[in-house]
Amino acid sequence: MKGAKLRARLAAGEAISMFTPHHTNSGLAARLVELGADAVFVDCEHGTWSFEDVRETAQIVRGAGGAAIVRPQSHERPLIIRYLNAGADGIMVPMIGNAQEARAIVDAVRYAIPTDYEKRLVIAMIETVDAIEELDEMLKVEGIDVFFIGPGDLSQDMGYPPAPPFGEPRPDVVMDKVAVAVDKIRAAGKIAGTLATLDEIPHWRGKGVQFFYVHSDPFLRRGLAAVKNALA
Repeated sequence: MKGAKLRARLAAGEAISMFTPHHTNSGLAARLVELGADAVFVDCEHGTWSFEDVRETAQIVRGAGGAAIVRPQSHERPLIIRYLNAGADGIMVPMIGNAQEARAIVDAVRYAIPTDYEKRLVIAMIETVDAIEELDEMLKVEGIDVFFIGPGDLSQDMGYPPAPPFGEPRPDVVMDKVAVAVDKIRAAGKIAGTLATLDEIPHWRGKGVQFFYVHSDPFLRRGLAAVKNALA
């Protein structure tokens, strides 16, 4: 599984890019890898991917040289087990709030695939102020490869829209809270991840973030706008 290769690259200090295709389409997912993405985000929390879609897409993405990282709609144990057994290269579990929930993820992964769990990447999503407060204890849990700070849900938890208007930055207070979490993760010697725009990536890379979730829509938006301007 490609998850083990991603873990090795992270351990070597490299940065990893994970793009979301936004659509249930294995061909588009593979094309993102062919164009340079390290991994593809299969979002089953907000998307419409079925278990069979996950199985097929993971196979095709691996064939293109990338990895399929699946986000289940919750951190329920049966969902984690099913997506791993469907062939996910990694599992990115939302709304992890404390060390007990983090340990439950690790237990579910090792139950689902007891002989090759080390071949899958395990990502815990930290998405609330309370979860950041609990982060010190979560960082003691062995078996979590990446602690990912989700700025969208964190923004909502702090009373802001999940995404700012296109081209505008998130509120400073949210970005400061993300920075607090990243500092905690790095101080514990763990791998930090976050969602970032192209403009934000250099800043967070400089802070030691290694795992980057990137939306593909902004690239399409800018490209289409350039075409329209050229036509005009």
